[in-house]
Amino acid sequence: MIKLRLMRFGAKKKPVYRIVAIDSRRARQSTTLDVLGYYNPRTEPLDFKIDLEKVDYWMKRGAQPSETVNSLIKRAVKGRKSTQDSKA
Repeated sequence: MIKLRLMRFGAKKKPVYRIVAIDSRRARQSTTLDVLGYYNPRTEPLDFKIDLEKVDYWMKRGAQPSETVNSLIKRAVKGRKSTQDSKA
């Protein structure tokens, strides 16, 4: 099964994450299928970017997001809708 989850990078006690599509049986730091974005939890407001087209691609193929990735996807969709509303 394919999972959408976080892959940790950054220095000790200064984590930065990549949002990746990866086989669920693989270790966190192993080879990924695709990089979908990034997430920096240490900034205020949260600094993250997700390619929603890639997320849709993997979700259509049965990928399951982790809880954190799912919440970030919801925020990204909500943010995209609010910017589209302000443009109209």
